[in-house]
Amino acid sequence: MRESSRRPQATPSARRALQRLRRRSTDRLQRSRDEILAELGELAASIHPRNISDYFGFRGLRLLVNVGVALLVLSLPLAATAATGSAPSEPAIALAAPALDAPRAQAISRGGTISAGRAPVTVLAPGVRPIIEQKLGPDDTLATMANFYGVSPEAIAYANGITDPVHLELGRSLRIPPADGALYTVAEGDTVASVAERFKVDPAVIEDYNRLYFEPEHFQPGQLVFVPGATLPGLVYATVEPEPEPAPTVIARVAPAPVLAPARSGRLAWPVGGVITQYFWYGHTGVDVAAPYGTGIGASDAGVVSATGWVAVGGLRVCVRHSGGLETCYYHTGAVFVTPGQAVARGQIIASIGLTGVTTGPHVHWECRLNGSLVNCLGL
Repeated sequence: MRESSRRPQATPSARRALQRLRRRSTDRLQRSRDEILAELGELAASIHPRNISDYFGFRGLRLLVNVGVALLVLSLPLAATAATGSAPSEPAIALAAPALDAPRAQAISRGGTISAGRAPVTVLAPGVRPIIEQKLGPDDTLATMANFYGVSPEAIAYANGITDPVHLELGRSLRIPPADGALYTVAEGDTVASVAERFKVDPAVIEDYNRLYFEPEHFQPGQLVFVPGATLPGLVYATVEPEPEPAPTVIARVAPAPVLAPARSGRLAWPVGGVITQYFWYGHTGVDVAAPYGTGIGASDAGVVSATGWVAVGGLRVCVRHSGGLETCYYHTGAVFVTPGQAVARGQIIASIGLTGVTTGPHVHWECRLNGSLVNCLGL
C-alpha cells in the first residue's frame, strides 16, 4: 500500500494557529462573539492527538487546554457587549471630532473664496447702555422723559442743547444719555484732563467708561464721549406771567379780591411719603425727605401758591401761603405744576421730586416759616 503524503504547508499546525490568533487579537474589541467562537473552533480542529504527541505530548495538551480556557474567559466581556447590542467604543481620535456648530470659515467650492460661517456681532461691555433717540409726544416733558429713562432732566437738556425746559417743540427728537452725566463732543484742543476739570470729575472716570486706555482714538475732535457724574448747569423754569390787561377806556373795572388762604385743618401733612435724611436744626433750615425721582410732592395744607421759580442752592422751588402767617416751601423739585396766586388743596400735587440746585440725591427740602421766622415743620 502506498503511503499517503502531505505537503508541509497543508499540515494542520497548532503553533501557527496560535500565532494567527495572537496576530488577530489586537483587534478583538471590534469582533463579535461568533468570530471568537469560530477561531476557537478552528484551533480545536487543528489540534488532534497526533499533533499533540508530535509537538507537545501530555504536558502540551494540558497547556493548550489552559490557554483555551483563558481565551474563553477573556472573550466573556466582549460576548456580553455583543449580547446587549451596544456598539464598541470609538477610537480615541473620535474625541477630537468637530462640534456640531458650523465652522467660522469654510470654502464654498474648490478654488472658491472663504466665507464667514456666522455674522459678526459687536457686544457691549457690561454696564454700558446705548444712547437712545426718542421723539417728544404731546404729553411729554423733560421731567416725564427723565423719570421714564432714569436720568436727570439736566442730563437730557445738556445732551440736546435745551435751555428752555418749558417750551419744547412737539415731535423733536431727543438724545437720551445712558446715565446721569454729560454727552460731550470733543472739540479741538481738548484733553481728557481739561474735559474732566470742566465737568468736575476724575479723568479716570472718562477713560474707564469710554475705554480710552485701549482705544485712545475715540477721544478725537468731533467724537462723542460720555462723562458719568458730570456737574451740569441747572435748568431755569421761567414763570409765565399773565399778560397785563389793557387800561379801561370808559368803564372802570373793579380789581378782583385777593384769594385768601383757607383755615388750617390740623397738623401739617408730609409732602411726600419718603425717608427723612436730615432733620431741622440750627445748621439746617428745613427737613429733607428722600423719595424716588419724579415722585409727586403734595401741599402740606390748603393755601395759595405764593412763589415759584429758580433760586440759588435750592434749585427749582414752590412756596404755598397758609392761614395764620404760615408759609411752606419745597426745594430741589424737578418740575412745578402750579402758578403764583393759584389756590391749592391739602395733598394736591404741586411739584415733583428732582435734583435741581445743590443736592446729593433726589429729595425735597421742606421748609416752614411762621410770621417770617424759620420753624420745624414736624412740630406744626
